Order: sequence, then C-alpha cells, then structure tokens
Amino acid sequence: MPPSGSLKIVSLVEATTMNAVAKGTLEFFRTARELSDVGETAIQGLVVTFDRSRDPEQANEFVRTFRNSAIEVEVIPERRRFDLAVIPALRNLIEQHQPDIVVTHSVKSHFLIWRSRLWKKYPWVAFHHGYTTTDRKMRVYNRLDRWALPKADRVLTVCRAFARELADITGIALENISVQHNAIRPSGPPSAAEIESLRQHHGLVESDRIILSIGRLSKEKAHIDLIAAFNRLCERNPETKACLMIAGDGPERERLLTAAKDSSFSARITSAGQVSEVRPYYAIADLFVLPSHSEGSPNVLLEAMAAKVPVVATSVGGVPEIVEPEVSALLVPPSDPSTMAAAMNRVLNDGELKVALTKNAAALIAANHSPERYARSLITIYHDAINRRSIST
Repeated sequence: MPPSGSLKIVSLVEATTMNAVAKGTLEFFRTARELSDVGETAIQGLVVTFDRSRDPEQANEFVRTFRNSAIEVEVIPERRRFDLAVIPALRNLIEQHQPDIVVTHSVKSHFLIWRSRLWKKYPWVAFHHGYTTTDRKMRVYNRLDRWALPKADRVLTVCRAFARELADITGIALENISVQHNAIRPSGPPSAAEIESLRQHHGLVESDRIILSIGRLSKEKAHIDLIAAFNRLCERNPETKACLMIAGDGPERERLLTAAKDSSFSARITSAGQVSEVRPYYAIADLFVLPSHSEGSPNVLLEAMAAKVPVVATSVGGVPEIVEPEVSALLVPPSDPSTMAAAMNRVLNDGELKVALTKNAAALIAANHSPERYARSLITIYHDAINRRSIST
C-alpha cells in the first residue's frame, strides 16, 4: 500500500490523440482520484503538452479528453518538433506549480527536463515506452536519452526487454530501471444493437469466424505477416469460414490494402480503418492476433484478454512477460506466417482450448493488470524517488 498524504505531479505528455501513452496517463490520474476518495494518497495532477498548430487554443482530442475528465492541462506552443524555445515556458509552468515530482514520457520531454536543468531542483521520474526506429532520423533522435536519462531519479519502462535495451543504450544499471506493465480497466459489453450495426456495416453474417487485429498500421506491427498467415489458413483449411478484420491506420495502410486486394481471399479481408470504440469489434471476434515484430506492454493484448477473446501473438518484447504460452495465449515466432496460421487454426477449431485460454487470460488480467494495482505501484515509485532525493540532499 503506497503512503497516504498528498502528491503533486506534473506530467509531460506529447500527444494530440488518445494514443497508448495518453490512455495510460489518463487511467493513472482517474484511478488515483478514486483511491484518494477512500483515503489513499491524494494526487494533484497537471499535464503539460506541446502544440504546433496555428491555434493552440483549439483543443485537440488529447487535450479535450483530459479536460473533460477534470484533469488540468497546460499547452505550450512550439514551432517545430524539437523547439528549445519552449524551455522558458516549461520552466515557468513548473515553477508556478511547485510539484513534488516531474514525470516525463518521451525522448523529447526527457531531453527538455535535462536541458532546462529542472531535474536539479525537482525529483524526476522518466517513463520509457519504447523506441521508434522506423528511420535514421528517429534513431538519432532517440540517442538523446543517453544524455538525459542518467540524470533521472528513477527510470520506468513497460517490460523487461525494454529495460535491458535501455540499460545497453544509456549505461543506466539494470537494477535502477523499474518495469511497470500496463493496466486495463474492465468495461461493460457493447449493446446488441451496436454489435448488429457493426456486422451489417461490414456485411458479416453470424456464421463468419472473425479474426481481429487492432493497432497502428506501421511496419513493426507486421500486419503484412498476418495477411500472409490468413492466406495460408484459408488455403489449408477451406472448411473454416474465416474472415480477417484489421482496424487501425498508419503509414503501412496502402501497402496492406494492396496485399489484401492481391490475396486469393480478398473478399474475406476487411480494413476497418481507425476506430474510436473498439468494444463491438472484440465482441464479434472469435480470435485476436497480434503479429508484431516489436512490442512493449501492448494495450490491445490486454484489451483482448479482458474482453475474453482468445489470443495468438508473436513472442516479442513484453508479450511473453504478460502471458503464459499455451495457458493464457498461443505464442508464435515473429515473421513466421506458417506457424501463425497453424496456431490460428488451432484456436478456431478447438473449443476446449478457446475456453481455457480465455478463462486463464481473464484471471491473469484481474490479478496482474488492474488499474488500482498499477496506480498504487506508480505512487510508491514516485514516493521512493522523492525520498531518495531528500536523503541525498
């Protein structure tokens, strides 16, 4: 149980939409508020973000969502992605609020706290959510952590695989990096009308076996491997009336649309695009597949498990830290469509396996990934960072 009392937090979050980092931050503040109502640590939170639009007062999805949840947000205008001119405004904001701790969530925010030297005055926890390595520019950009992160009082990341990578890159001792897997708040099922509307919209019938994948359409998410696996599944098991539905958007969209069109089973492949309400999709799914080449603590994996949809996933990053193979999910090697197809077929045609996987996965979610457990763990880490700083000074 984390200490009682109060805690004033300033969190730097770079987002314009409700991406995974934004959702995790919002969930923390919501849950911390609920815990404070029953006598646990009272959290006073301020979220600081950056905006390159011409009208920063025109709130984006990220800002609207946080403000609608009664969480204070301050927006610092910036001219470009890496604008050091934001440092004076950042200093002023933090000095005005006098937080007990500052929390950062990305390479740029880590660097700004380091460059501004605010870390010298305020305890600082840096949250590492994984690196984007899609191009040379981003790889160079990510190397800024070598300068910034060693100055943080505590470094957090979302899986042990990322902790090892971070230790190699930054030189931070592995024992000084805490691992904090993501959490999921259980949500009620969608209405029958929502489910029927979704089926009608995509021309699905009750007998269709729906294979679902949700995520950003980027190269490392490897949806191209999933389409290849789906082709093999249909070729080898023509009696299985399977349909593949991929929800999301991103730079790989056109490539995936072309691959789907060129498939012999193109009529069974649906691109749902970006969706804001995912519950109906999980409700119609017979199987969820995560084909990624790289993952940390994927929210979609937790969502599928919480929704009691059986999972086939690649054994990468933090995935094998979350699930137990053959118990709560089937794990396959990355870049192996043939093995993925075989695992998909097992789940679709083995009712006992499906029941066991979903039952075990739901129990695992309840035990290890509740919002309350997540919030209490973070609060304890924040208090520890503050205490260590006070002892050292």
